[in-house]
Amino acid sequence: MSHKIGWKTATMLVISNMVGTGVFTSLGYQLVDVQNVWSIVLLWVLGGVLALIGAFTFAELGTHYNESGGDYIFVSKGFHPFWGYLTAWASLIVGFSSPVAIAALAMEAYLSPFDIPNLRWYIVLLIILISLLHSFSLKHSSVFQNITTVVKVLFVGFLLGIGIWYAPIPQNAINVQVPIWNEITKTGFAVSLLYVTYAYTGWNAAAYIVGEIRNPSKDLPKALIFGTLGVIIVYVLLQLVFLKFGTYTQLKGQAEVAILATQNILGPMANKWISAGIGFQLIATMSSYIWIGSRIVHSMAQHYTLWKWIRPTNKHDVPIRAIWLLCAVILILLLSGSLQQILLYSSFVLQLMGTIAVASFLKIPHEGDRFRSPLSPYIQYLYVGFSIIVLLFIIYDKPQESFIGLGILLIGAITYLWSKRM
Repeated sequence: MSHKIGWKTATMLVISNMVGTGVFTSLGYQLVDVQNVWSIVLLWVLGGVLALIGAFTFAELGTHYNESGGDYIFVSKGFHPFWGYLTAWASLIVGFSSPVAIAALAMEAYLSPFDIPNLRWYIVLLIILISLLHSFSLKHSSVFQNITTVVKVLFVGFLLGIGIWYAPIPQNAINVQVPIWNEITKTGFAVSLLYVTYAYTGWNAAAYIVGEIRNPSKDLPKALIFGTLGVIIVYVLLQLVFLKFGTYTQLKGQAEVAILATQNILGPMANKWISAGIGFQLIATMSSYIWIGSRIVHSMAQHYTLWKWIRPTNKHDVPIRAIWLLCAVILILLLSGSLQQILLYSSFVLQLMGTIAVASFLKIPHEGDRFRSPLSPYIQYLYVGFSIIVLLFIIYDKPQESFIGLGILLIGAITYLWSKRM
């Protein structure tokens, strides 16, 4: 491979993976069960701490194995190929395809004020064009990713600037009256945390393309840790901005919290342009998931006969068949599901498989020349224990979405057995 990326492009990839729809939509759903501003801040800080623990863990795992594939490699070698296969299957069906489908549905919602006929089909075309762009070379992918991520960062900076410049509106949603303890001990808090952990999905992005990073022993930890820390700060500040400029009645249960909040300051005329900004910054999110997701699917294909048709690459070592398989799954999800349902069952599966991936850290020998996770293995035990509690709460509170997620994994197990027979 003639072209490889440095830590800055890898960091851009992490930021693009993380900053998507979740940060602009989750707050409205959270306000149904959580109203105290400090409870909301706690949600986003807890989600950030979990993401940071994951980033530390994957930085060590990535520099230990030093090959592309991320969770699939870590879990296959740490536990068993079966669990690694399920991780890759989950990545194909929900891990990388559903975030793009969710981003596409969100883009459709945010661009709806422009009354564009057949808007969804234009978004389908956009996904196809992004997939096509990633089918040439790593250099094409990195240039496109850097440009779209800069657009994303500038837009988020604009929203934070509004938060600093303008005074809060009367009767805003910043509430300190509801007792925190009453909120954080209920199942609704755990469900709200699931939305947050989904918003933080992507902290592990650079670990999937270790083989495409120029100096992984140094650049991978930088990308994972700096990218995650930056996003934690931005996420907490953005929630405070939305609460500062929106009322509880306006925001509760609504997905378009960014628009509802900023219109109170900038006026209804600004709605279209805030909507457009949120919609277009999602292009970087779609691009990053298509880039990264194809690599884990391609890595799985190297070991299973059922998927051998995905193995071929082009002359620049780009796994074009994996890219187009992922594109097909994305389009199926986009044309068949609703945003909130996809969000819930995807979040459950990703939280479960992410927990298994972090747990695989406990199986490797912690020696040799590689990045060292601080406070290991204690923070990994904390992550796994806390995540299991959250998953149990979700099964109790959202059984239908939880069992849809488990059903997806069951189908994956069947394809694993089928592949082993082949």
